[in-house]
Amino acid sequence: MIKVINSPSIIKAAGTKGKIIEEYFGRVNSKTSETSIAKMTSPFGWEEPGQCPEFDEYTVVLKGTLKVKTKKEEFLVKAGQWILTEKNVWVQYSTPFEGGAEYIAVCLPAFSLEMVHRDRE
Repeated sequence: MIKVINSPSIIKAAGTKGKIIEEYFGRVNSKTSETSIAKMTSPFGWEEPGQCPEFDEYTVVLKGTLKVKTKKEEFLVKAGQWILTEKNVWVQYSTPFEGGAEYIAVCLPAFSLEMVHRDRE
């Protein structure tokens, strides 16, 4: 099967401030559960609740800096860098630096609210 996607779906983001999620492939836009691919635009000061997802998340930062925090470490992922967060590991994403960040997130299997297991806000 071949599927052409004409435009992304805009998904409401969790957390503070006005993060924009443009899902190109995934459970909402392409009705696929194997993988999700989305472009994130996160403003300065955005922070989402911690989560312990049942999927691996591959992230490439296009602009700015993304802060990725686990129970043991913090990573500052800058434009041009990638980070892999493996499933069943608690993680929290934020953009605490001026200019925020733009990044692509790929989740295997596809992101779903039932599989993300966010901390209570």
